[in-house]
Amino acid sequence: MSIRRRRECTECGCRFTSYERVELKPIIVIKKNGKHQSFDINKVEHGIRVCTDKINIDPDDLQRTLINIENRITDLAGAKRTVTSAMIGEETLKELYKLNPVAYVRFAAVYRAFDDVGQFISEIEKIAKESKEEEKN
Repeated sequence: MSIRRRRECTECGCRFTSYERVELKPIIVIKKNGKHQSFDINKVEHGIRVCTDKINIDPDDLQRTLINIENRITDLAGAKRTVTSAMIGEETLKELYKLNPVAYVRFAAVYRAFDDVGQFISEIEKIAKESKEEEKN
């Protein structure tokens, strides 16, 4: 968002336009190991692109998903301008669930560090159960 102002030079009388933009403090991510780094939506996009590889997903839907994630992270950061990496992961999972269940499971497998087939199966059963409940409503 920017503010446009028309101004006039006091010496020569020449009129000109200036633009002012609010500069927000960057969002800082607190990682699991305690390190801090700036939030970068491109990292989230890379993770989503990996888990949606070979799945037919409309690029516009993918872009909307990224915008939703970024907006939600901005809301969660609030005035302190900090979020945890866990918050980013959970918001990404929520949006991927809406986008595509297979992409959701792929992302969850890495994010939640599934280490056996049982965890995959329970996650898939959870999705199936929720889908059946949505069909009833």
